[in-house]
Amino acid sequence: MDLPKCPGCGSEYTYADGNMFVCPECGHEWPQQAETETAEAEPVVRDANGNTLSDGDTVVLIKDLKVKGSSSVLKMGTRVKNIRLVEGDHDIDCRVEGIGAMKLKSMFVKKA
Repeated sequence: MDLPKCPGCGSEYTYADGNMFVCPECGHEWPQQAETETAEAEPVVRDANGNTLSDGDTVVLIKDLKVKGSSSVLKMGTRVKNIRLVEGDHDIDCRVEGIGAMKLKSMFVKKA
């Protein structure tokens, strides 16, 4: 059986006791249920209205955005097709027509 290491001391000698994991070295106990839930949790990206976004969606900008390092401006209402979700501060990778590859924050878009 592949048991997790102790989150308290890092010991690999943990054992299962009922529905808990126990570390014999430091005495730390933690639930087995929490271990499986954190492994399955995926970050959920939501637009400005709270709708869940997924890869391949089409979104619309809800405000004018200046393009960093350029004099261009992305106007409100610009449609962006086929987005890709990534981790980080700017959580949307996309290609904007006339501008090129961009990274956007989900707080500035709504699902089309």
